[in-house]
Amino acid sequence: MPRKEFVRLIEENIMIFHKLGDRLKAEPVNISGYSRQQLAMLIGLEVGGRARLKDIARREFVTAPNLCGIFRKLEQDGVVERMTDENDRRNTWYSVTPRGAEIAQQALEIFREAIERLFVGMSKEDEAKFIETLKTMNDLLNKVEINNV
Repeated sequence: MPRKEFVRLIEENIMIFHKLGDRLKAEPVNISGYSRQQLAMLIGLEVGGRARLKDIARREFVTAPNLCGIFRKLEQDGVVERMTDENDRRNTWYSVTPRGAEIAQQALEIFREAIERLFVGMSKEDEAKFIETLKTMNDLLNKVEINNV
């Protein structure tokens, strides 16, 4: 029975985070004329470091050809650079340029401000409980991630 409760709570949390994510997506974002999807890719590269196109496609649930179009604009603008893997020319690596890092940081700041607005009405007591819960959750999820790699 505890395992079913665990699965149900994970499912419920995923759905709640999805709804909160939808509310965050409704926030207007206009940075240098980039779409939300382009900014998300830029942030992903900034936070996660250089990555292969196929890994980005898998992580973002986007096909590699669609990513090529997204990255073509970012590369033309000088915010992302593309490199072919010398050991396996089928692999292409993408990374953020210094200019791209600045734009990604601006987008992250807007995202953080939107999160703050989302929780502005939370009491200090609930916020403290939530912080402890999130810390515990992050620790446990990191262990799961490490064990499943």
